[in-house]
Amino acid sequence: MKIRTSLTDRNLAILHCLVQEYIETGEPVASRTIARRLGENLSPASVRNVMADLFEEGYLSQPHTSAGRIPTERAFQSYVKSLAARRILLNELHRLRTELGTVDTMQGRVERSCHLLTEMTKGVGIAAAIPNSSQILDQIDLLALADNRVLMVVVTRDRMVRNRVVTLNEPIPMRELESIRNYLNANFGGWVLNDVQRELERRLEAESAAYDSVLKRLNLLYEMGLLDIGLTPEIHMEGASNLVGLDLHLTREKLRELFRALEQKNKILLLLDRFLEQPQGEVGIQVGLADLHPSMGELSLIGLTVTLPSGTTAKIAVLGPMRMNYERVISAVLHVGQAFQSAI
Repeated sequence: MKIRTSLTDRNLAILHCLVQEYIETGEPVASRTIARRLGENLSPASVRNVMADLFEEGYLSQPHTSAGRIPTERAFQSYVKSLAARRILLNELHRLRTELGTVDTMQGRVERSCHLLTEMTKGVGIAAAIPNSSQILDQIDLLALADNRVLMVVVTRDRMVRNRVVTLNEPIPMRELESIRNYLNANFGGWVLNDVQRELERRLEAESAAYDSVLKRLNLLYEMGLLDIGLTPEIHMEGASNLVGLDLHLTREKLRELFRALEQKNKILLLLDRFLEQPQGEVGIQVGLADLHPSMGELSLIGLTVTLPSGTTAKIAVLGPMRMNYERVISAVLHVGQAFQSAI
């Protein structure tokens, strides 16, 4: 096989034209088709010679002796690198900001972003919010439920909402829950959660806590995990059914394996972490995902990472076949990502 450090402009033009034709038709591409699309006084014979070189260099394959050529993963990688992302359309960005701005919680914004990506691209939309250890407390709410239960709600400044229901040996009157809530919000609103925990532990260990009814009740709720909210990422995926019917050359068992992999949040998070390592706000494109899972060999991932003012990291991505409309997907990811970041 020949090895070249770069392709000539003409070879690149022919290669990328062939990839575009294959994306549109899904059929092997003949030299005369490329000659017709490009014009530029290129004869089918000239195109055929270039395609022969591209074949030897690993950019093209030939399913049958008499058939045209189809692009390999290497060809797709060259093609997507050549794409200039569509410019941000202000009216589209405003529409998405407005839609995401109506959602009150981070969980809701993740879910809505995922839905928008799926709707705009007809692919598999993925959105994730990954909190860091310096989240800031916005407010706490406590609600009395039946059977001596209490609903504890913790809201952070990035609009992440965590709920926990605990069962007590005896009920706490609603007025006392309100006193505890008011105490926490007045004393610790705007604090970093780690600092809240340290200061609370200090106050609850003080001798005065044994005689203060509010602190005694607060200590009980704290021991039952009031602020133990963890840093679990919020991940949402939608549109996996869009992969059904695509010519992914998978057996039924391999297709089942693919869907099982997509049902695992840890697999999705690994996918995002591994293939979206480019600088903040820059679109990343990974063609072929076989390194993550054998059933994903003919899939591509397009996404970006943004950091929110709270420090939470958000990842916005679309998973689809190699023959996806890359320009449309890149545009959708950019618009939704910017809207997600600015709607906070």
